[in-house]
Amino acid sequence: MSSNFTVIYDACVLYPAPLRDLLMRLALTDLYRARWTDRIHDEWTHNVLKQRPDLKAEDLERTRSLMNAHVRDSLITGFEHLIPSIELPDADDRHVAAPRRLHL
Repeated sequence: MSSNFTVIYDACVLYPAPLRDLLMRLALTDLYRARWTDRIHDEWTHNVLKQRPDLKAEDLERTRSLMNAHVRDSLITGFEHLIPSIELPDADDRHVAAPRRLHL
């Protein structure tokens, strides 16, 4: 049974790894619906690689794939056309708010 409550995980909670691990474990409980986008994935993986050059992009891609595979209906698509209509103090955050307009 899946909850009607939806949470969009932004890049800032997917990196650092311990917080991502906790949130992924919670997502698997079905207490709420955890969602994200490819753009959010791109942002957190970019930041990890920037801060941790010792890590490999392939390893982060594997993490990303596992996240998408194991959390039901987690990947949001088809929201990009809504981004320009969002007004926020930080325009770079519009891609996180836009999927909410899809009435997830």
